[in-house]
Amino acid sequence: MLAVKSAALVEELALKAVKALIDEAMLTPKPGLVDANNNGSHADMSLELMLKSAKALEGTFREIAFVSYLHPVNQKLREKIAAIGRQGEQAMLSATNGINTHKGAIWALGLLVSAKSSLPEEKNPIKILQTAGKIASFKDRFTPNNQTHGQAVKKKYAVMGAQEEAQFGFPHIRDASLLALLKARAAGKPEEEVQIEALLALMATVDDTCILHRGDWADLVAIKTMAGEFLLWDGFTTTKGREIFQCLSDYCKTKRLSPGGSADLLAATLFLVS
Repeated sequence: MLAVKSAALVEELALKAVKALIDEAMLTPKPGLVDANNNGSHADMSLELMLKSAKALEGTFREIAFVSYLHPVNQKLREKIAAIGRQGEQAMLSATNGINTHKGAIWALGLLVSAKSSLPEEKNPIKILQTAGKIASFKDRFTPNNQTHGQAVKKKYAVMGAQEEAQFGFPHIRDASLLALLKARAAGKPEEEVQIEALLALMATVDDTCILHRGDWADLVAIKTMAGEFLLWDGFTTTKGREIFQCLSDYCKTKRLSPGGSADLLAATLFLVS
């Protein structure tokens, strides 16, 4: 019976993780990001590529869920799922001909899948985020030493990157996107608007290293300010909110800026509430 139950959970978590990536990619419109209307600020990405990448990661999430089932939260678990995640990156790159579509999402969703599988009875999203943070806080002795764009940006601007976001229990999901999503749902807004407001809540608060890599600090401040104003004006329900969203979209497109870190956290948020 335990084997049957674990197999069902493993399959469920893998499919939910892939669905979260697909839902994030399909969400339209999104400033600077690939969606059903256009490729945002990406010359090398398309919706078709994003969907292909998401589906290529199903096996990765399935394996993470499998090794994490009822596993104690410790360094051994951290290193097991990290190794699987690195294999997942290669599967992603193979599917996309070398384009980094979902590296950050593999990290965030992989940790949440692991946390949920290690504590399968836990339903509280905050507790799942905390458990994911504990897993991320253990050292992975086998992490490659090569510096990423995100690490270079962190050093230049002294901001928190994806690693710290996870280690602190995903505070921007806990305090921004999750609250915005639940508030919009409670207000009876269409699900597409609900998810866009969750994304904009992240864009308003996250020091997105993807934006800083392509742009500079002034660009980040401008994007965060417009995203915050969009929410203050109640999103698409007001003319002012729609105008701000268009300005934000135009800004990202003109400057070729993409809030990829916020997109990864949105996918993780959608996974939590699915």
